[in-house]
Amino acid sequence: MASSTSENLKTPSVSVPQTSTSASTNFPPINIGTRRSALAQIQARQVEKQLKDAFPDRIYNIVTVLAQGDKDKVTPLQQLSMGENAKSLWTGELETMLEQGELDMIVHCLKDMPTQLPPSLSIGCICPREDPRDVLVVSPKLSSTSRNLASLPEGSTIGTSSIRRAAQLRRIYPTLKFADIRGNVGTRLGKLDAEDSPFAAIILAAAGLLRLGMEERIAQYLSKYNGGMLHAVGQGALAIEVRANDAVVKEMLAKVGSERTARACSAERALLRALEGGCSVPIGVETEWRGGKRVATGVEPAREYGLDGKAIEEDDGEEGLDNQELLLRTIVVSVDGKESVETEMMRKIKSVAEAEAMGRDVAKILIEKGADQILEKISREKQWAAKKELETASK
Repeated sequence: MASSTSENLKTPSVSVPQTSTSASTNFPPINIGTRRSALAQIQARQVEKQLKDAFPDRIYNIVTVLAQGDKDKVTPLQQLSMGENAKSLWTGELETMLEQGELDMIVHCLKDMPTQLPPSLSIGCICPREDPRDVLVVSPKLSSTSRNLASLPEGSTIGTSSIRRAAQLRRIYPTLKFADIRGNVGTRLGKLDAEDSPFAAIILAAAGLLRLGMEERIAQYLSKYNGGMLHAVGQGALAIEVRANDAVVKEMLAKVGSERTARACSAERALLRALEGGCSVPIGVETEWRGGKRVATGVEPAREYGLDGKAIEEDDGEEGLDNQELLLRTIVVSVDGKESVETEMMRKIKSVAEAEAMGRDVAKILIEKGADQILEKISREKQWAAKKELETASK
């Protein structure tokens, strides 16, 4: 059973930098910004290690910040992420520090990053991708036979703060119920495991549980062919945000980035940008590289997962990437799950620019099929809900 972690404690918004034990040099330290959660700090440490391996003479500091989205763990994400607030829910405070020179880079979960960055900032690199899929985590009170979505008892309540996840599951499993659940991974697991928990299961990202060493909690990996759920844009990938004019840091990051992951995720982000959707709209994606030794998802060699859920240890890697084709699969679903538009495209991609063009072309197909009408309806409903909430609060 998960226990509370230090990320639940009340702390100031910005922590004191934790200086590494690297030998002192004539170079200024590299300040790496990240969110306050335990998972975010683990991710930042992974990037720090990669940089230390490539540049052992530099000193690195981890600077943690309590992001706006972490301060309010009660309000549903779809309400928090309305309007301009959506652009800075997880990144605003960190980006301000980066622009002011207090940080040299920020480690983000790519799925939390807006598709449009401030003009002064850019993505320095995208690191090798962890398993991008969503997973089902079931309550310990359920029997051993209830280990996947199809076997959950009728009327079971699934905890998720994602409209995308709930919408896709409503489409396939109409007898399931859904309730909002907020907080870090440990908090969500604690709510699931509580004796009086209303949840039969929760949906989380595989990458977070794997990085935290909690893979034993995973009951089912979800994909189009297993559970019927496509993951979020950029899920499983870490992006490093830097100042656009910082050539030194960009050169350092070239040693830790992954072209394979960058191309796949750039296609996904271009699709999302073209549809004008954010993290709170029901757009799901899957990317696979085809043409290597075996079918592989858009992650690094030896960390790849086929559609059967088994790890793939062999692949052509970065060197053979230009000879492979990228398959981009996507779906847009109405909140109630009753309307959906889906498509897929496969194309040989030899650069990030070509990947972005592919994402835009897929978006055009979705729009032609009616995805824009679904997203416009969702936007109107969110605006109406926000208006009613303001009217109620003013009474």
